[in-house]
Amino acid sequence: MDIQSALKGQYHAVLGMLKGTIEKWPVELWEKTDGEMPAWRVAYHAIYFTHLYLGKDNESFVKWAKHRDPYQRFGPVKEGEAIVPYTKAEIMEYWQICDAMIDAAVDKLDLERQECGFSWYQMPKLDHQFVNLRHTQHHVGILIARLRRLTGQEVKWGEYSKK
Repeated sequence: MDIQSALKGQYHAVLGMLKGTIEKWPVELWEKTDGEMPAWRVAYHAIYFTHLYLGKDNESFVKWAKHRDPYQRFGPVKEGEAIVPYTKAEIMEYWQICDAMIDAAVDKLDLERQECGFSWYQMPKLDHQFVNLRHTQHHVGILIARLRRLTGQEVKWGEYSKK
């Protein structure tokens, strides 16, 4: 197996876990914060940065047509700015776009490149892909733990690995 095939499998697996978590998330809890970022914002953050970092660099990134700043980042919105949550359907639409682009995006990556293309990371492109996977999995793990705590439902990570 080559590195591109391994990366593709891991990206599809982590996004599959995110999809499974979103699908199980009760609508009535979608905007609940319980002292943390609401589920919709964590899910959007994870998808946005997965999408961004699958590209060549920051300059060539094309945002999703329904993107709204500043929801890709965590933290407060500006004074007086209304928070307009993404619905589960919107998040699933973006998830679908991101999952569908994985194979072609990974095939285009120059994994030998010594710069990752994002000035806030100083590392080779291949290393950055592992950072991207870890970042996405981190937020999926947070959502899975919250889902279990709030509803008792589980998302089994092994179900999403390609065999």
